[in-house]
Amino acid sequence: MDFLPVFHNVKGKLCLVVGGGEIGKRKAGVLLEAGAKVRVVAPEIDPELAKQQGVESVVARFEAKYLEDVTLIIAATNDRSVNQNVSELAQARGIPVNVVDDPELCSFIMPAILDRSPLMVAFSSGGASPVLTRMMRGKLETIIPQNYSRLAAFAERFRELVKTRVTNPAKRRIFWENALDGVIAEKVLTGDEASAEVMLQKLLESEDNIEHGEVYLVGAGPGDPDLLTFRALRLMQKADVVVYDNLVSKPIVEMTRRDAERIFVGKKRNDHTLQQEEINELLVRLAKEGKRVVRLKGGDPFIFGRGGEEIETLAAEGIPFQVVPGITAASGVASYAGIPLTHRDHAQSCVFVTGHLKDGTMNLDWEQLARPKQTVVVYMGLHGLETLCSELIKHGMPDTTPIALVQQGTTPNQRVITGTLATLPSIAQREKPQAPTLIIIGGVVTLRDKLAWFHPHPAN
Repeated sequence: MDFLPVFHNVKGKLCLVVGGGEIGKRKAGVLLEAGAKVRVVAPEIDPELAKQQGVESVVARFEAKYLEDVTLIIAATNDRSVNQNVSELAQARGIPVNVVDDPELCSFIMPAILDRSPLMVAFSSGGASPVLTRMMRGKLETIIPQNYSRLAAFAERFRELVKTRVTNPAKRRIFWENALDGVIAEKVLTGDEASAEVMLQKLLESEDNIEHGEVYLVGAGPGDPDLLTFRALRLMQKADVVVYDNLVSKPIVEMTRRDAERIFVGKKRNDHTLQQEEINELLVRLAKEGKRVVRLKGGDPFIFGRGGEEIETLAAEGIPFQVVPGITAASGVASYAGIPLTHRDHAQSCVFVTGHLKDGTMNLDWEQLARPKQTVVVYMGLHGLETLCSELIKHGMPDTTPIALVQQGTTPNQRVITGTLATLPSIAQREKPQAPTLIIIGGVVTLRDKLAWFHPHPAN
């Protein structure tokens, strides 16, 4: 984060704009809309700007004396030496200064603004690409109508009443999310605030009967944030607490609500932050405190994610829950590695297995896995790779069968190591891949050389 985003209160305060041309006029207009008094200093000042109410026009070259009593400064001249002088004098006095299109001279950035007062949204690229920020504002303008200002004012009107009636902060957040994302909001947006007020009062009465929160088991996918579902992202933004494991990438965790509590419960081989039973109990306790809890799990919660064990506990305790499927590692990682899991010439079926069972062994149905014309995908099999390959060969799978080991699939650190059942264990010893990894076995691996380079994120 190059700049700390803040909203500055300039109502009734004097702000200085150095530069009287088109850009200066535009910046002065923004300050006037925010309630500021504006002093404009320039040898020439646009007549329309000069006659605006609230503008003090000073037709002169900039001098330090014009900084007197000023709260904020914008330099908008086409002379960098003048802009630099304004910046240096302002920063020496501790006055916030923005120099248009020159981030190096700025102590603050003027963002692109989406104004739905009292709701305000600001966009900034830190000065790197003003055009991009304006494009982003344009996209949001299409999904945040102008009458959202009415909804924000409605919420402000009832804020103190709700705060008095719903004293638990977590429950209060849930209350407002229900109110502002449902029928009440629709009534306000269409101008029927009387009906909205009645419905809000009924919602407040029902709030007294809510005993606990809710848990969302969310599949975070194999690593790339772009593979999240819309529903997953929506619930991640609503949760008060985020409980996440070792397979959830940092960029995905960062997409959760910024002020949500984050609890890491990751498990690595022989290194468990919390045992599964403790995680189950943690989810129950947090929900009973009235919190909305998102349980972020790598891949899909129901494919080697132990999601079934967690919802068994939640159901037994009477805790409401939702399950959001995610793209499992087999599908996402294979796609990014350029390896189709099925193909008419190579595999008519696909089998998912885990290489790490509950008792720590790799006791699999080897005869079933060694059948021809199928793809075998092994989760958590790195530690037992040598056993995996030797057992498949022993049970009839040719030692020339292609096999791929994918490390940190779908992320910028993706790494693909290929070989055969006979050669991959020694190759892996040399290359030293690190978990998390996925192993793909079968003739489809031979297609990687043809297909991997057509993927937007080609593997190495």
